Amino acid sequence: MKLNVAGGVILVVVLAALIIGYSSLFTLYQTQQALLLRLGRPLPPITTPGLHVKAPFIDSVVYIDKRILDLESSAQEVIASDQKRLVVDAFARYRIANPLKFYQAVGTVAAANQRLSTMLTSRLRRVLGEATFIQIVRDERPQLTQSIRDQLDREASGFGINVVDVRIRRVDLPEQNTQAVYQRMQTERQREAAEFRAQGTQRAQEIRSRADREVTVLIAEATAKSEQIRGEGDAKRNQIFADAFNRDRDFFAFYRSMQAYDNGLKQNDTQLLLKPDSNFFRYFADPSGKQVNTAPPSVSGETVPAK
Repeated sequence: MKLNVAGGVILVVVLAALIIGYSSLFTLYQTQQALLLRLGRPLPPITTPGLHVKAPFIDSVVYIDKRILDLESSAQEVIASDQKRLVVDAFARYRIANPLKFYQAVGTVAAANQRLSTMLTSRLRRVLGEATFIQIVRDERPQLTQSIRDQLDREASGFGINVVDVRIRRVDLPEQNTQAVYQRMQTERQREAAEFRAQGTQRAQEIRSRADREVTVLIAEATAKSEQIRGEGDAKRNQIFADAFNRDRDFFAFYRSMQAYDNGLKQNDTQLLLKPDSNFFRYFADPSGKQVNTAPPSVSGETVPAK
C-alpha cells in the first residue's frame, strides 16, 4: 500500500517536472524572433535561433517574423498635377526591425499590414499628385517610387518597421478615359498621316515640274543646236555649190538641168506645156546647151494635173 502511494507520488512529481520542463523551454527558428512577456510586461527581444529558457507559467512567448514581408495595396485612383486621372497599383516590402516597438504599436502582422496599407495609399496620393502624367509614366518614375519609400519608411519607423522597397506595378488610365485617349491618338496619327501625304504630293509635284522644265530646256537646247548644225550644213552645202559653180559654170548648169528634168518629168505624174524654144529643153536641142542662154535653168510654164 505504501509502495503504491510512493509510486504515485513519484509519477506525479515526474509528470510535474516534465510539464514544468516543457513549459520552460521554447525553440526559436532562424526566420523568427521572440518577445517574452512576463506577466504581460515585455522583456528584451530574443533574436538568436535555437533552444531558449523561460519562466514556466509566468512568461509567454510572442513569435515575430523577421523575414521580408509583402504588403499588397489595392488599385488606387490618383489625380496627377496636370489633372490626369490615373489608376495606380503598387506594393511594398518591409521588415520588422524592432520587435518590442512593433508589438507595442500594432501587435500583429495583420494589423501592421492594415496600417501600412493606409499609409502607402496616402503617400502615393501625395507624391504622385505633385507630378505630371509623363513624369509618372516615363520620366521620373524611379525617383517618385524612391520618394514614396523614404516617406513611408520614416512614418513606419514609429512601429518598429523598416520599409525595404516600394514599387509601382502599373499605371493606367481609368477605363472611361482609355477609349477617349485611344480615339484622340488615332485622330492625331491620321492627321499626321494626311499631312505627310500632302507633303509627299507637294514634293512629287515639285519634282515633276522641275523635271518637265528640265526636259523643255533640254529639248529647246537640242533643237537650237540641231538648227545651228543644220544651218551650218546648209551654209557649207551652198558654199560647195558656189565653189563648184565658179569652177565650171557649164557643168554646174548641166547638172542643175538634169536635176530639173528628173524632178519635172516623172512618169504618169505631170504634163508640161512649154514653148518649143523654151530654155528648159536647151540640152535636148544641143548637148552643149549653148543654143540658148547658159544661165541656170528654171522651171516655167503651167502645171496641169494629170488626167
